[in-house]
Amino acid sequence: MNSFIELEAIRKVFHEGEHNEFTALRDVSLSFSRGSLTVLSGPSGSGKTSLLTVLGCLSRPTEGRVKVEGELVSNLPEPLLAVVRRRTFGFVFQQFQLIPGLSALTNVVLPAYPTGKPHRVIVDRGLALLSHLSLGRLAHERVERLSGGEQQRVAIARALINDPPVILADEPTANLDSALSSAFLQTARELRDEGRTVILSSHDPRICDAPEIDRRIRLLDGRITP
Repeated sequence: MNSFIELEAIRKVFHEGEHNEFTALRDVSLSFSRGSLTVLSGPSGSGKTSLLTVLGCLSRPTEGRVKVEGELVSNLPEPLLAVVRRRTFGFVFQQFQLIPGLSALTNVVLPAYPTGKPHRVIVDRGLALLSHLSLGRLAHERVERLSGGEQQRVAIARALINDPPVILADEPTANLDSALSSAFLQTARELRDEGRTVILSSHDPRICDAPEIDRRIRLLDGRITP
């Protein structure tokens, strides 16, 4: 399969040139195809989250190149890079990063407004996504009143609102029990089967060793290991 995302010799350094300089990624080269489910595994501090942020164009590499569909994107100015992020990636953050005081539906649709689509179109898609994830009856409930599993599904719906080809999830089961972790894996598999590229970071063996996973990439001290 042709690569959808390519990383070439990625190095990521934080606080470069300062006394607390830290190298999070070292010479990482990877490619990811459409319709694949990949887990990035490794202990805390291994570089999983740094790799996800570089993959998703949330963070620029210190050295190396990021390509999406063969086009170099890591050197784009921020306004153009923001367009790439919005069109290409949906993010599910570890703590979900939902906005308390707002409804599930409002949280889901907020990332879609910069696209310029009509309000009714955006809201209808948000409602459809929540219904698909069995949250239709909770669409107008404030998110802080939802359970952890329900909040995660709201975060997944938000990640899908712009119909991105790539879903990135950082430690998605860190705060979930076994039943909810299994439910998340089922959702991830369904997204993969729709043709999306799904990339997860995790050190949870329930995720890393799951039969749904197509590929496991192990990291240690910022490097890919066997």
